[in-house]
Amino acid sequence: MMILIAGPYRSGTGDRPELLARNLSRLEEAAWPIFEAGHLPMIGEWVALPVLRGAGGTGVADPIAEQIMYPTANRLLRRHCQAVLRLPGESTGADQDVALARERGLPVYHRLEDIPRSR
Repeated sequence: MMILIAGPYRSGTGDRPELLARNLSRLEEAAWPIFEAGHLPMIGEWVALPVLRGAGGTGVADPIAEQIMYPTANRLLRRHCQAVLRLPGESTGADQDVALARERGLPVYHRLEDIPRSR
């Protein structure tokens, strides 16, 4: 499965680059265990941030970011991801990811241990 890792990225950072980087690092901590279990981890920001830069955006507070950040996760969930890992912490975007996954009938995991190993 391609599993979208959803959790706080921008929430509570005041858009400070060092706090955004810390949150991204926390999301990335789940990537290896998912990969090791036989799946492909995905974080929306891995796709959205280069797209944002390509669109001339200077950061997540840039007005164009609204057209890119959440829509990227939405496209990933509609077309590519088969599950979501929802990490702890307040996040409107992650909550939207979970809602869309449930709407589509995709599994939502809240702990790495709950993700089945791939054969």
